[in-house]
Amino acid sequence: MEDNKEEIVSKNFIEQEIDKDLSEGVYNHVQTRFPPEPNGYLHIGHAKSILLNYGLAQKYGGKFNLRFDDTNPTKEKTEFVESIMEDVKWLGADFGDRLFFASNYFQEMYDCAVLLIKKGKAFVCDLTAEEIREYRGDFKTPGKESPYRNRSVEENLKLFEEMKDGTYKDGEKVLRAKIDMSSPNINMRDPVIYRVARMTHHNTGDAWCIYPMYDFAHPIEDAIENITHSICTLEFEDHRPLYDWVVKECEYPNPPRQIEFAKLYLTNVVTGKRYIKKLVEDNIVDGWDDPRLVSIAALRRRGYTPEALRMFVDLVGVSKANSSVDYAMLEYCIREDLKLKKPRVMAILDPIKLVIDNYPEDTVEYLDAPNNLENPELGERKIPFCKELYIEREDFMEEPVKKYFRLFPGNEVRLMNAYFVTCTSCEKDADGNVTVVHCTYDPETRSGSGFEGRKVKGTIHWVAAKTAVVAECRLYENIVDEEKGKLNEDGSLNLNPNSLTIIKNCFVEPELTKARAYDSFQFVRNGFFCVDCKDSTPEHLVFNRIVSLKSSFKITK
Repeated sequence: MEDNKEEIVSKNFIEQEIDKDLSEGVYNHVQTRFPPEPNGYLHIGHAKSILLNYGLAQKYGGKFNLRFDDTNPTKEKTEFVESIMEDVKWLGADFGDRLFFASNYFQEMYDCAVLLIKKGKAFVCDLTAEEIREYRGDFKTPGKESPYRNRSVEENLKLFEEMKDGTYKDGEKVLRAKIDMSSPNINMRDPVIYRVARMTHHNTGDAWCIYPMYDFAHPIEDAIENITHSICTLEFEDHRPLYDWVVKECEYPNPPRQIEFAKLYLTNVVTGKRYIKKLVEDNIVDGWDDPRLVSIAALRRRGYTPEALRMFVDLVGVSKANSSVDYAMLEYCIREDLKLKKPRVMAILDPIKLVIDNYPEDTVEYLDAPNNLENPELGERKIPFCKELYIEREDFMEEPVKKYFRLFPGNEVRLMNAYFVTCTSCEKDADGNVTVVHCTYDPETRSGSGFEGRKVKGTIHWVAAKTAVVAECRLYENIVDEEKGKLNEDGSLNLNPNSLTIIKNCFVEPELTKARAYDSFQFVRNGFFCVDCKDSTPEHLVFNRIVSLKSSFKITK
């Protein structure tokens, strides 16, 4: 008889809370959302939020919304809206026809504010921003009530309508919730919920000159869209009482529930929008999608895949405690994703010429090469071979060090997928630099010919000079100087001067002329590379190194 074994499924704390809500009848469905503010490009931390919210909706047969929290037109642009939509789709989070904008709810938010005034729960305040901060107090000192707190309902309604109609200057008056100036939670000390701001909005134009504050708008947006679980990061934990107060006092039935989780922090990377904006404006990087950054657009341009980011997010997991993750884990995920998927091709990044002196002068033969030894399903390709080749400079040493098994005078090596060759001599320029290596080949040792006999310890890759295609390769390191830390004493970024190395005259197989934007390959011994989506053309190929082949990261089981 077979034992009946129950599958044990480990659930994170958010899933446990959702299970409890469904079993107790708090909700009869699950609806989540990703609510970015369109004031910059999304980064790796946002990927975790997107995939978490979308994954929960998928797991519980619910729906997932994409909603732009566009309540602050000073920093928002249509460019950011479009980039965010592209990122979310690329990650595989399908929001269907559920694309929403907070700005589409401005009238309802205004009506909610009027309702609060009528209930005696909001008032128009004339204090300046500095005075409001002073009156608020701190963690040791209770707040002091505004002298305008007890205006009549009628006066507040009149003043608020005048704010909407443009009667007052920016900052002259604000609308504040009337809650509790002695609350130990400073967020509950009569927070500002509307301000006067004459700004053209990317979606509503100049229709409004007052705008709601995030803490007021956000819970209303969730309530309007019937969101059940508002999943957000830990910094909003102290804002949860205000979130609950808004949906309760605005009289929304079946209010959404806010649950907080820990942010994703990567060691020594730049995610702050103000830092990235400065890097862009100072032309240190060539845009928000510069491959040295960890915006989702930058990772995509560098050659990362949605599958690798999903693997990474799964490995990181969902926690209530903030922690940092080593960047090596992200690199591990892309290596794991690409190693069986992508063809392994030959590219020479630092070339010197190899001449096979006894090979026929005008002959070009085509050799069979597997595209990926670990995945035979990727098939084979034909690679041209001729008398003159390019090899990596490091694959020749006139005076070899101990345990050096590549080319040196008198040594025999295998040319990958080709023949055995024996080094005979080299040529040098006036400065003593090696320019040409000479060798002879054994025609009986062609790869795949069934030759059996002597063995060699070294195998090197090569590209036929006659058919080689010139390419540019870009090698990336962390934009931050990891040894010195991310920030200088003055708060500025401590930048790595070697974060980008551009190699102009590389040689690749002619097969790569077919490559198009985002196509990726494993360059033998050099790493995984991706065709740059901005600068590469069929006439001038540009490859970004996604990641090297060596990893310092290990998965422990």
